[in-house]
Amino acid sequence: SREAERPRTAMAMAWRAAPRAAARLLLGRRGIASCIDLSTGLTEDQKEFQKVALDFAAKEMAPYMAEWDEKEIFPVETMRKAAQLGFGGIYVKPDVGGSGLSRLDTSIIFEALSTGCTSTTAYMSIHNMCVWMIDTFGNEEQRRRFCPSLCSMEKFASYCLTEPGSGSDAASLLTSAQRKGDTYVLNGSKAFISGGGDTDVYVVMCRTGGPGPKGISCIVLEKGMPGLSFGKKEKKVGWNSQPTRAVIFEDCVVPVGNRLGAEGQGFSIAMQGLNGGRINIASCSLGAAHASVLLAQEHLTVRKQFGEPLASNQYLQFRLAEMATRLVAARLMVRNAARALQEGREDAAVLCSMAKLFATDECFGICNQALQMHGGYGYLKDYAVQQFVRDIRVHQILEGTNEVMRMIVARNLLQG
Repeated sequence: SREAERPRTAMAMAWRAAPRAAARLLLGRRGIASCIDLSTGLTEDQKEFQKVALDFAAKEMAPYMAEWDEKEIFPVETMRKAAQLGFGGIYVKPDVGGSGLSRLDTSIIFEALSTGCTSTTAYMSIHNMCVWMIDTFGNEEQRRRFCPSLCSMEKFASYCLTEPGSGSDAASLLTSAQRKGDTYVLNGSKAFISGGGDTDVYVVMCRTGGPGPKGISCIVLEKGMPGLSFGKKEKKVGWNSQPTRAVIFEDCVVPVGNRLGAEGQGFSIAMQGLNGGRINIASCSLGAAHASVLLAQEHLTVRKQFGEPLASNQYLQFRLAEMATRLVAARLMVRNAARALQEGREDAAVLCSMAKLFATDECFGICNQALQMHGGYGYLKDYAVQQFVRDIRVHQILEGTNEVMRMIVARNLLQG
C-alpha cells in the first residue's frame, strides 16, 4: 500500500506517534551531532533549565502539535503546565510570580520549547513580552494586580499594536483614547492580534495626544470590558495553535489607572517590548530549524534511492552541512543580541534587529531545505517538517518585518 511504502524513519514517526516516541527522539538525539548541540557554551544552570524545556517539548508538545494545527486548538492546559515550570513569566521579577531569568536564559528556553511546537511557543513568547511590559512599566498596584495570574497562565495576554492601516508604520496608529475624568474612552481597532478573543488581558497602544510617536500611550484592557469586541477568527497558513482576530474598541471605557507609564510613553514601551520580542521570535525559529535539521538527518540516513541511502549523495551531504552551519551561526547571533539586551548596551536594539533578520531568514531556509530533502513526503501533513515551514514563515513578518530590520541596521550604520 501507499502507506506501507512511506519511509518510516524514527524522526518522522516520532512527530506522528505516541508521546513516548517523541520524547525518546528529542531527548535521545540531543547530543548526537555535537556541532549543533544546543547546550554548547551554556552554564550548568542554563543546561538544566534547557533540559527541562526540551523534556517538556518532547513529552507535552511534539506529540500533539499536528493535532493542534489541524484542529486549530489553543492548548491552554498545556501552557499552564509550562507555567508551572516557570515559563509563564520567564524574565519577570520573582516578587510577582516571575522566574527572574535573563534574556539569554529566555532565548534558550524558547528555542528548546519550539522544537516541540513552534506555533504554541511563539504565542508563549508574546505572552511573556506582555507580562514583562506590565512588570517593567507598571506601578506596584498594576504589577500585583496583573502579573501573578499572567505568570501562572491562569490568564493569558495579547499585544495590541498593529492596525489595519498601520503595520510597519506603527507610529501612525489611529486607535484613540480620549480622557474623560478618571477614564479613557477607546475607539478604533487592532489587526492580527495573537490570542485575540481567547485571551484575558490586552496591552494596547493607543493615541492620547497628537500625531506621531509622542502622542501614543499604553493602556491595559481586560476581556469583558464594555465596548471591547473581536473580529472573526482568521484562517492562517501556520500558527494554527493560536487564534488570531481583530480587536475592536467601540466607546470602550477603561480606568486611567490601567495606563502603563505616563501619557506619551506608549511608543517607547512598545519598542522596548519589541526588542525582546525580536529575540524571542528568532529563538522560536532556531528551535524549528534545529528540529528540521534532525528530521533531515534521519531521513537522509534511512531513505534509499538508486540502491543507496540518500546520505551517500555528496550534494545532499553538502546541503546538510550548510544547514547545520547556518543554524549555529544564527544561534550565536541571537544569543549575542540577548546578552546585549540584558546588559542594556547602547547597540542592543540594532543587534536585536540584526539577529531577528538573520535568524528568521536563515531558519526558514533551513526548514524549507529540510522539506525539499524529504521529496514528496515532505509536502504531506503526516510529516512534521512541513508544519515547521508553515509555522516559521510568519516570523519574517511579525515583530517588525525583516525589511524594517534592514532599515534599522542601515540607519545605525549611516547615522554618523
